[in-house]
Amino acid sequence: MNKIANRQVMCETLIDEAKQNQDIVVLTSDSRGSASLVAFAESQPKQMIEVGIAEQNIVSIAAGLAHSGKRPFVASPACFLSMRSIEQIKVDVAYSNTNVKLIGISGGVSYGALGMSHHSLQDIAVTRAIPNLQVIIPADRFETKAVFRYLAQSDQPAYVRLGRNPVEDCYQAELTDFEVGKAVTMRNGNDVTLIATGETVRVALDAATDLEAQGLSVRVLNMHTIKPLDQKAIVKAATETKLIITLEEHSIYSGLGAAVAEVVSANRDGAAVKILGIADEPAVTGKTKEIFDHYGLSTENIKQIVTEHLL
Repeated sequence: MNKIANRQVMCETLIDEAKQNQDIVVLTSDSRGSASLVAFAESQPKQMIEVGIAEQNIVSIAAGLAHSGKRPFVASPACFLSMRSIEQIKVDVAYSNTNVKLIGISGGVSYGALGMSHHSLQDIAVTRAIPNLQVIIPADRFETKAVFRYLAQSDQPAYVRLGRNPVEDCYQAELTDFEVGKAVTMRNGNDVTLIATGETVRVALDAATDLEAQGLSVRVLNMHTIKPLDQKAIVKAATETKLIITLEEHSIYSGLGAAVAEVVSANRDGAAVKILGIADEPAVTGKTKEIFDHYGLSTENIKQIVTEHLL
């Protein structure tokens, strides 16, 4: 399988879109290198603004540019963008329904060895609680390209989280039917549903393959949009399968799992929900896979959970 970093695809897509629309402008907080946006700066220098390490200012500047008719994309490490700038995101972007695209790069545990200061494990919780703000986490290069094509045309404020490292493909070809707020059924099944987002989609697909080899019918939902959430897909899974397992590169509190549980609990006779994510503690350090394995975001742990509940 191909392994390409989603941030690289973001850059390539933004270059294409910026060539067609001079109002698109990219702002970075001393992070063009870590965001893989060096090529954008070289290709479209007049549409690139380097603000420096000033995450709060960069959001307010982007909001001002949007009010003047520009279409700003703010690229900054997710850990800082979603924490230091949350007041500006809430007031300058969301409250005014301002067309700013906030790109949290190196999200989740991408900065694995740097520890809690650089992990972004609360960003879904914070951003999904803010009105008017879409929250999107693409799974692979194909979905990332589709997301940024959408963002280039959309007037809606959005927070998008991207990882740092190359990831395996989840799709086999470019997407022509991407729709915000609509989960993608990667596999259909009637025994258990795995609902994943971002880089955990690949984990869910691999787990489904192993579980199907054991005779189980596994549904895999790629919940690329955390807000607006595809409640219909969740209710359908809760009524048609016996167990829902959510997977996310985020705290077990107030992220995808919590959002799914909120929907399921509002409906009678729903399936049991098991939330897999990062425990309520400063996450261990290491490579992404090592951290995933430590917290049970792994094929083996998913198989064990399903076996305990269904077999």
